[in-house]
Amino acid sequence: MIIVGADGSVNSRAALEWAADDAFRMRVPLRIVHATDRLPYQIRKHPIAVLADALRSEGQRILHEAEALVRERQLTVEVTTEDIEGAPAEVLREQAEDATEVVVGSRGLGGFAGALLGSVSMHVAGQVHCPVVVVRGEQGTVYQEVVVGVDDSPECEPALAYAFEQAKLRGSALRVVHAWQLPVHAFAPEISYDMDEIRTAQHQVVRDRVMVFSDDHPEVKVIEDVQSAHPVEALTDASERADLLVVGSHGRGSVGSMLLGSVSRGVLSHAHCPVAVVRAR
Repeated sequence: MIIVGADGSVNSRAALEWAADDAFRMRVPLRIVHATDRLPYQIRKHPIAVLADALRSEGQRILHEAEALVRERQLTVEVTTEDIEGAPAEVLREQAEDATEVVVGSRGLGGFAGALLGSVSMHVAGQVHCPVVVVRGEQGTVYQEVVVGVDDSPECEPALAYAFEQAKLRGSALRVVHAWQLPVHAFAPEISYDMDEIRTAQHQVVRDRVMVFSDDHPEVKVIEDVQSAHPVEALTDASERADLLVVGSHGRGSVGSMLLGSVSRGVLSHAHCPVAVVRAR
């Protein structure tokens, strides 16, 4: 099941459309969730009944419009809706327990508002075990390409597996981006490096990673993109010609700010297409 957050905003609409299409491709049900967060309005000890009714009514309106949008876009997708009281990040984390994927807009109005990048990316993507897709604005041109970032650690394999599957479902090419940088001490004049040897080693990193999945996905065209650059810069550039950018999250640490790496945060802030953050289990 795919979970998608809805709050009535433009970015929420984009997330709904993306989630509907992905549910159709995956052949899984779609659950639309609206979080009714009363906390900002509870100035008094006991909430005003009229305000509570208004928030509940608004949540139902948002869900009704969201369901209509999904059914119009993908008629055959099984759709359910749920209005849940609570903070957006907490609601999504709870809903993600039995989810295949969680989809949210990059910014919202109310139920999934404001610090979506901080709240969802930090506290949800780093703590749930399914991919979290952040959709920014309406999608225009279709490039028929999925981009995934890889490094030399085994933790990137879940992101690579997800990217291969997305490319297969879309009939798209898969661009595997590996950006590398020389260590700081490499610029010391007394230390010499064989750049050809380094480049060869970096290309081998990509081949080793791709080999694990390419045999099971022979229909996916793989483009190896190895470059000397900062990972955020390389991935952001690649996202300009992509339908989806996939990055891994190592899931280390015990608090939200530590669970999402600097590359994931940087990509979420600057990417030009939807970003899927896949946590290493």
